[in-house]
Amino acid sequence: MARMVDVGGKKDVKRKAVATGEIVLRQATLTAIEAGRIAKGDALASAEVAALQAIKKVWEVLPHTHQIPITSAGVNLKVGDGFVSATVTVEATYKTGVEMEALYGVSVALLTVWDMVKSLEKDEAGQYPGTKIRDIRLVSKVKGDG
Repeated sequence: MARMVDVGGKKDVKRKAVATGEIVLRQATLTAIEAGRIAKGDALASAEVAALQAIKKVWEVLPHTHQIPITSAGVNLKVGDGFVSATVTVEATYKTGVEMEALYGVSVALLTVWDMVKSLEKDEAGQYPGTKIRDIRLVSKVKGDG
């Protein structure tokens, strides 16, 4: 039987979660991102907006999560050595945590980058031999004012 956990009796508590992850890309793709030469537009800005949209929709995608009143969210993408990293911070004052929101935001941000640059990442056979999303993880979780 599928069900959502009953959080009705819990008190609202300030909560914060930070998640991160990376997408490995070709150097030529990273150079194109930094130079603003992606045919679909600004890959990092698009990924930031996509992550914010995703954070607010987790309850519609993951069936056991609650609709959480997000009080703050931030997305940071940056080009590194061989990858783009995404870090997402989500805060809410509610009865349950915001870990899934942060993790989902990172996932959608990285998928958006992939979608934006896929034409530059394909090989002759239309495959993506070196492109990969890696190391999506929760960096921190805080409950209360701690």
